[in-house]
Amino acid sequence: MKNFLFITVLVSLFFISCKSDKKNNEQLLKQETKKTELKQEPVFASQDATHIAVLKNTQVLWEGFKLTSSHNGSIALKKAYVDYKEGTLKNVYFEIDMNSIKNLDMPADDPYNKKLVDHLKSPDFFDTAQFPTASFKSTQQSNSKEGQVFLMGDLTIKGITKSVSFPISLKEENNIVYLKAKAFNIDRTDFGIKYKSKKFFDNLKDKFIKDEFEIAFDIKLDSK
Repeated sequence: MKNFLFITVLVSLFFISCKSDKKNNEQLLKQETKKTELKQEPVFASQDATHIAVLKNTQVLWEGFKLTSSHNGSIALKKAYVDYKEGTLKNVYFEIDMNSIKNLDMPADDPYNKKLVDHLKSPDFFDTAQFPTASFKSTQQSNSKEGQVFLMGDLTIKGITKSVSFPISLKEENNIVYLKAKAFNIDRTDFGIKYKSKKFFDNLKDKFIKDEFEIAFDIKLDSK
């Protein structure tokens, strides 16, 4: 009888132990699964991110043309950002400091350099006292048959907004976005800049200034 009781107790302890081990194993499995889930990260870390321009690494260049000569220079951005949604470029915004215009094709201490820059800031051209900033806000992008990406949006200069389109290249490495545009044309007369334009003056002969000027930019943007 005593042997029977001993065997019964032993069997009961065995089943209790098995149930306890099973419960512990299930808890451990849940913990390991939870740990694994916490370690998972999205493939593209920059998705749904806003990228802010690193202004010291930003270059915006311009060139304006006469009949047989041209002037070129740079201009600075006040700020810029690029938005991604689900890995796709959605929004681009630039704000341009019009008072930062520089001429680069003559020495900085050349008196004509200052004269030219002051004229560009005057009401004949960009009237920076009244309109200290210009801006660009994207509306959409499209791809050509050749695979070229075009960015379309609203460009505002001197308080006048016009739709523009230009080709861009976009590259992303380690959450840094590199946004570039080779030289593209803007018609200054669309923004009320009529100075020495053949569209508005008939007696200029060879003293006219071409209506279209070129802009190119190379912008580096960090993720927030």
